[in-house]
Amino acid sequence: MTDAVIVEAIRTPAGKGKPGGALSGVHPTDLLAGVLSALVERTGIDPAQIDDVIGGCVGQAGEQAVNITRNAVLAAGLPESIPATTVDRQCGSSQQAAHFAAQGVIAGAYDVVIACGVESMSRVPMGTSTMGQDPFGVALAQRYSEGLVNQGVSAELIAAKWKFGREALDEYSERSHALAAAAIAEGAFDREIVAVGEHSADETVRGGTTVEKLAGLKPSFYDEALARRFPEVNWSITPGNSSPLTDGASAVLIMSAEKAAALGLRPRARFHSFSVVGDDPLLMLTGPIPATRKVLAKAGLSIDDIDAYEVNEAFAPVPLAWAHELGADPAKLNPRGGAIALGHALGSSGTRLLTTLVNYLEDTGGRYGLQTMCEGGGMANATVIERLS
Repeated sequence: MTDAVIVEAIRTPAGKGKPGGALSGVHPTDLLAGVLSALVERTGIDPAQIDDVIGGCVGQAGEQAVNITRNAVLAAGLPESIPATTVDRQCGSSQQAAHFAAQGVIAGAYDVVIACGVESMSRVPMGTSTMGQDPFGVALAQRYSEGLVNQGVSAELIAAKWKFGREALDEYSERSHALAAAAIAEGAFDREIVAVGEHSADETVRGGTTVEKLAGLKPSFYDEALARRFPEVNWSITPGNSSPLTDGASAVLIMSAEKAAALGLRPRARFHSFSVVGDDPLLMLTGPIPATRKVLAKAGLSIDDIDAYEVNEAFAPVPLAWAHELGADPAKLNPRGGAIALGHALGSSGTRLLTTLVNYLEDTGGRYGLQTMCEGGGMANATVIERLS
C-alpha cells in the first residue's frame, strides 16, 4: 500500500481573534494564501505538480465564503490548473482535510496534495454563518426535545460528569500557558511559524498566567434556565480555561513516498491510521475518547506506544476527561501547550496541531504521535502519524 507522507508543515502565528488583533488587518484569503506560498517556496516544489488543495474553514460566510481555499490558491499566484475545495467538520475541518488528502494519496487518486485551514475570527465572528437563523430544523428539534446546548455548556457538563472542579481546570490552563511560553523561549516554534508581515510570535500566550489570576474570572456560560435544567453543574468554565478567539492559517504538504523520492524531498512523517466518529451531541466534546480508541485499534497500538498526544484544548475539561478515560501519561499531553494558550483558529486548528506534532516528534526523537479534536455536533477525528528518520 502506498504511504502518504508529510514533507512540510507550517503555520502562521496565532493572532487574537478580535479587532486590533495582530492578524485582524489581513483578509482571511490572504492569510491562507501566505502559508500556501510559503509551503511551495520552502519545499521548492513545482506547484504544477499539486493535484488538489483541501482546506478547512468553519465560518464559511462573508470574507470566508465562496470556497476560500480556491480563492487562496489563486491569491497565492499558484497555477490556475490547481483545484481546491473547502470542508467543514467544525473544529476538525483541517484535520479532516488532512485525512481526505492522505487517504487520496493512499488510494492513488493523488500524488501531491496540500491540506490546509484558515479562520479569521476577528473578521468573521462566530455565528456569522447562521446570521441568527435556526440551522437545526423541526425533525432535529423533535429528536432532542429538551434542547441541545452550546459548546461552553457542554464543557460544563463534562466537568460535572468527570468531577473536575474549578481549581483543576485553572491549574490545567496555567500549565498550557507555561508550556507554550517555555517552548517560545526555547525557539521550539521557530521552524513551524511563517511570519505575517511583522508578526512572528503567538499573540495569545500569557506566560505569567497563574491559578490565582484565573480564579478571579467569572463563568462565561451561566444561565438561570440552564442552571435549573442542569443542577449538577458548578459553572466553572471561564475565558481563562477556554481557548481564545483566534486568527490563523496552516498548511501541510502531503504526497506519496514514491513521489517524494522522485522529487528528492525528505518525508518527515507518514500517516499511520485514521478515525472519525460521531458521539453524544449534548456532551458534544467527548468524541476524542471513542475516536482515540478506534484509531489505536486500527493502528494496533496502545496509548503507551504513543510518544506525544495533541488533544485540542477547546476547553480544559476536554483533554482532562480524555486523559482520564484513556489512562494517558500527562507528560505526553500537549507538551508545548495547547489551544488554551496557542489559540484555536477553528478551521486552521487541525493542520496547526499536526504541524506542532511533527516538529515535536522530530525534536525529541519520538516515533508515534496522536492527534485528536473535539468537534461541534458531537464528532471527533483522530490521527496517528509516525516520524520518519
